[in-house]
Amino acid sequence: MTYCVGMKLDKGLVLMSDTRTNSGVDNISVFRKMFTWQVPGDRIITVMTAGNLATTQAVISQLEERTKEPENRDNALLKSPTMFQVATEVGNLMRGIISERQDANGAKGRGRFTASIIVAGQIQGMEPRLFMVYPEGNFIEASLDTPFFQIGETKYGRPIIIRGYDRHMSLEDGVKLLMVSFDSTLKANLSVGLPLDLQVIARDTFEAGHQHRVTHEDPYFQAISSSWGDALKNAFHSLPDYAFPKRED
Repeated sequence: MTYCVGMKLDKGLVLMSDTRTNSGVDNISVFRKMFTWQVPGDRIITVMTAGNLATTQAVISQLEERTKEPENRDNALLKSPTMFQVATEVGNLMRGIISERQDANGAKGRGRFTASIIVAGQIQGMEPRLFMVYPEGNFIEASLDTPFFQIGETKYGRPIIIRGYDRHMSLEDGVKLLMVSFDSTLKANLSVGLPLDLQVIARDTFEAGHQHRVTHEDPYFQAISSSWGDALKNAFHSLPDYAFPKRED
């Protein structure tokens, strides 16, 4: 399983993904699920993936044209004029790969090669944008009503973001909010695991101003996990007590 989140703030984009993949409890591996391409001063594009690993790796490989000789490679994402066209390119590519693999495997392949992708970034002269691309190749864009996207194991970390999100918050607070969301998910689901990949894209910088891999030994994440657990207990005990009705003898 996977957990990836892309969040849009007034000040930019905050992105985080886990790295755990598994084919059963005795076959757990670490694979990067966050991939970035950038042209200094012009654009930065980051993709996060969830779903069948072979499918998502094929999408990334074809985006980078790894099947060609290095001198013949031409990444379409670096030439698309808008982020909308970037999302369209990713969607079309993923739909084609999924369809090809399902057809090749017949009835047994139906539903096995599914995947979903978050596309985030900014191109010079335009706003930072955030998209979620579905297995069918269609996509939706983040808005004021839907300012963040999750893919993978979403249910445990979603309530945290919904309650804590504020579009005007700082990028640092955005990181803190996602740390809490991921800690809650890790506590509830063993199929999501450390290390985590974090990336912050400040508005109009066209670069990943902050990138960090969060490991088991990360002191900030350890502090967040411990403090959040204590804060929840304190908040629970501060709530009004429930009283059973008195029985009349």
